[in-house]
Amino acid sequence: MLRTALRGVLAHKARQIMTVLAVCLSVAFVSGALVFADSTTAAHRAAASKSFADVAVTVTPKASPPRAAADRGASALDDALVRKLAGLPGVAAVRPAADGSATLNAADGTPLRAGKAWANLAAAYVPGADGKDSRHPLTEGHAPRHGGELAVDRGTAAAGHLRLGDTVTLATDGPVMTKRLVGIVTTQDTRVTAGGTLALFDKATAQRLFASPGHYTGIDLSAAPGTAAPDLARRVTGVLPADRAEATTGAAQAAQQAVLVDTLTRGYAKLPLVFAGVSLFVGSFLVVNTFTMLVTRRTREIALLRAIGASRRQVARSVLLEALLVGLVASTAGFVLGLGVASLLPDVLSTGGDRLPHGPLVIGPASVVAALGVGVGVTVLAAWLPSRRAARVAPVEALRTAEQPPCASRSKARGAVGLGLLALGAGWLVSLSGAKDASEDNVRSALTGCALLVVGLTVLAPLLAAPVIRLAGRLTDRFGVPGRLARENALRDPRRTAATAATLMVSTALVAGLAVIGHSTGQALDRQAAAGLGADYVIGSRTATTAVDPAAVRRVAASPGVRTASPVTDSTVFVGGGVREISGVDPHTVHDVLKLTYVSGSGKDLGPGRVALSRTLARERGVSAGSRIDLRMGQSRRTERYTVVGVYQDNPVARDALGVRTEVARHGLVPGSVQRVLVRTDGGAVSKTVEERLRTAVGNSPLLTVHNRKELVREAAGPMADLLNVVYGMLAIGVVIGTLGIVNTLAMSVTERTREIGALRALGMDRAGIRRMIRVEAVTVAAFGTALGLAAGLFGAWAVGSLANGALEQYSLRLPWGTLVLICVLSLAAGALAAAVPARRAAALGPLEAVAEA
Repeated sequence: MLRTALRGVLAHKARQIMTVLAVCLSVAFVSGALVFADSTTAAHRAAASKSFADVAVTVTPKASPPRAAADRGASALDDALVRKLAGLPGVAAVRPAADGSATLNAADGTPLRAGKAWANLAAAYVPGADGKDSRHPLTEGHAPRHGGELAVDRGTAAAGHLRLGDTVTLATDGPVMTKRLVGIVTTQDTRVTAGGTLALFDKATAQRLFASPGHYTGIDLSAAPGTAAPDLARRVTGVLPADRAEATTGAAQAAQQAVLVDTLTRGYAKLPLVFAGVSLFVGSFLVVNTFTMLVTRRTREIALLRAIGASRRQVARSVLLEALLVGLVASTAGFVLGLGVASLLPDVLSTGGDRLPHGPLVIGPASVVAALGVGVGVTVLAAWLPSRRAARVAPVEALRTAEQPPCASRSKARGAVGLGLLALGAGWLVSLSGAKDASEDNVRSALTGCALLVVGLTVLAPLLAAPVIRLAGRLTDRFGVPGRLARENALRDPRRTAATAATLMVSTALVAGLAVIGHSTGQALDRQAAAGLGADYVIGSRTATTAVDPAAVRRVAASPGVRTASPVTDSTVFVGGGVREISGVDPHTVHDVLKLTYVSGSGKDLGPGRVALSRTLARERGVSAGSRIDLRMGQSRRTERYTVVGVYQDNPVARDALGVRTEVARHGLVPGSVQRVLVRTDGGAVSKTVEERLRTAVGNSPLLTVHNRKELVREAAGPMADLLNVVYGMLAIGVVIGTLGIVNTLAMSVTERTREIGALRALGMDRAGIRRMIRVEAVTVAAFGTALGLAAGLFGAWAVGSLANGALEQYSLRLPWGTLVLICVLSLAAGALAAAVPARRAAALGPLEAVAEA
């Protein structure tokens, strides 16, 4: 049977090409993602090892409770400790460090990697005895010598279009600074090579910014020849203040840094796996369809095997062996293609600004096993049902004809099972339509209902094919005789038509459902972002620890064209065992910049001891206007009783509660700080000039944002835009695999209908008519799959959308007509494109030659 299976593959290799391509694409995504993940991790670790190559031990302060800014100089890492460590046996060199975070503006004034503190590194340039800092080799210019000079790494200079002599605007966690760029360095720090920035100050400036004069944030020690890092670490630990500093080997530091960067960039490996899962799921339908058609085509051959003594088990085994061989070939080709995918992914995924390190491809055993397991497993599992069908072929019945009509009882059983699954899935989703809680259990139930719905439609598709295609007959009849023949050809074997359309149906359902949910959620976020805002501009911070300078608030208020500048202090409030957000506002100006709709009471009486609550929080605590509630604000250690002066409709700008700003700021992390400034302009003016004035008023700080209402809406919809990009990628995969399936079906269909095509040619149909017939048939099949997929996707999106409504009060179902039209156009175009080769092949058949074909 092994020889029979091998001969079967070789005899039908042309018909297996599309199956091999589908499985090959799936395996390429899986293996490529795994190899990419392993290679990226290895590159991170290699770069980290290089940056710590000459560091045997690192001394860092021990974590301690937060202290006031004035007490930061109490660090034990000072010049006296540096001298003591330098005198230890086995120490070759000591390099103190003063590290922190600094965000820089590019040459055009836009922030570089703003909002990601891990990526905005700052350090002191500490030269050794030779006058150079080996951690930061200079490539251009010279090292910073005083507080007015700065050096950056080569990647930062290139990203920001910065050149020696330029004035660079930057900020740490305080006011904006300007410094002259005097040097460009290289670095092996993986946080920088993974897309971060590096700013280097002279030692005194870095100490003042990130520690205190004469103190450091860390000390690196190099070991003398013959001294092991663990031994040196023990000696260093012996001279350190036990409660204030600790020693770690350089190898451990390198491992920790590599893990940190790997964790921050781990999400990149998940995206290719998502596409791999989609292609595997959709491609499995193509494999099932291919082997089903092969079994049907080879009924006589199978019957002969049965007649000469082959058992049912042997016949089934031969089909599975054939699938195994096809899977091995496809997996091998897919793995090789996956290596190309893995080599391209760093450049593709670095386009968003996160540069990923390059390195040699790491091919681990897990990647090879996964590629072979996925490719072979999917192919063999997909061929299991066709193998069972082949085993049921009776010798006498099969010798009678090469193609038997489907059994009526089996069709009824299929219809019953399909209707049952369809009803179960639809009922499951309808039962969730009243749920307003997007909990993990409800989401899991919704996914289960969608899966049942799609499986039910897949099982029921052969019975739906006839009525749906006949309903579309009015359109196909417009193409004359070729159109009517195309319709009859599609109806000749509903099971084959349904199996061919299944690939497009599944991908269309998935993409349409996600597109509707993503579009509806994006629209809700748009409305939510703008609904509660009366201001024309919002000035905010990019990081949670950055505040707006009160002096900058006064400059904003004094800017030409500004009508109202209302500062807002954001903090936390502890109520009933939970943590919520509270906004401290000025009661005199808040109504000019916020659109607050009060359900009861009003905000006019806000003041010390008085707060307003959102409707959700008030409902949870069972309070209303005039009630009393116990709250603990921010850093306060006391729970106090407040009077509720009003309850307003949920407002994302106002957060969960409103208080008077002076009181909220008093209990904040930094007393008196301002997190946002809501700006109302004269006549609602929004222009580039006004924005530039506001940016100038806040000192062009890279840590602060100045957004108008449209930009806030666009920012809120950012995650949804990313989701839609994933949806379009899934659509492309579905269209490609669906096209392969239609090509495969039509190619086999042309082979089976050789005599019929010859008869049509003999009766007078020209080559153009033959081509038109094949094309119309392909588009009909594609339209059938697209129609079922759209129906399933829209129904699923409607049912699942109720869960989003629980998380977004303004959520409502909104159809992305442009995306839906694009799905239909691409699916129909895929059908027309898939028919090109089979139609040309059919038209090339000569009448006498075709009729003579057996």
